[in-house]
Amino acid sequence: MDLGLKDRVAIVAAASKGLGKAVALGLAREGAKIALCARGEAELRATAAEIPTECLALTVDVSVESQVAQFVRAVVERFGRIDICIANAGGPPARQFESASISDWRAAIDLNFMSTLYLARETLPLMKQARWGRFLTITSVAVKQPIDGLILSNSVRSAVTGLVKTLSNEYAPFNVLVNNVCPGYTATERLKALGAKPEHLIPLGRVARPEEFADVVVFLASERASYITGSSILVDGGMVRSS
Repeated sequence: MDLGLKDRVAIVAAASKGLGKAVALGLAREGAKIALCARGEAELRATAAEIPTECLALTVDVSVESQVAQFVRAVVERFGRIDICIANAGGPPARQFESASISDWRAAIDLNFMSTLYLARETLPLMKQARWGRFLTITSVAVKQPIDGLILSNSVRSAVTGLVKTLSNEYAPFNVLVNNVCPGYTATERLKALGAKPEHLIPLGRVARPEEFADVVVFLASERASYITGSSILVDGGMVRSS
């Protein structure tokens, strides 16, 4: 199947490792030109060296509005347009309600909600003008089924889904599709940091490979996903119990 991604221009945030890196590589294998950003310069450069298509890699903290705006301007200057934006950021730390400080809450909002908002504000008007676009957020199955001990992620990522649904309605008339992709337990450094051993919770009996998650994102970013918008799509091996 030709996904129609050759020479499309895609931003992938938090792309130096984990799910972001897997998505960037997946899009590049389909022929998309890639603009990567992350906070860690060394890892970002290493990932950029693996991208088989034209690539721009800049060190950016997506929780800082001015840095996001500067990054998007640089992408447009380099490639002339933006077709796809993958809004992604690392997850906030594990906390119970009473152990989460107000500064923890503010940091989580900046990291996961405001970063998505900044990317949307910078890229969606460009897609609207072009009358073609894909804006995708990466959140978590926690938006469907909260995960014990992750109150910050459960709450803030759910706010992102409300934003996604609203944006999808506003931008649908301009052929700009907005969706949310919700990974379950996936074999990344984040999973190791949480110390989780979740295989018994997953009907498939194993955690996902990052490439399995990336394949879904790549499809949703493509021409072939032309009638999907406003959705939160689970990639969880059947873990979430709701239908």
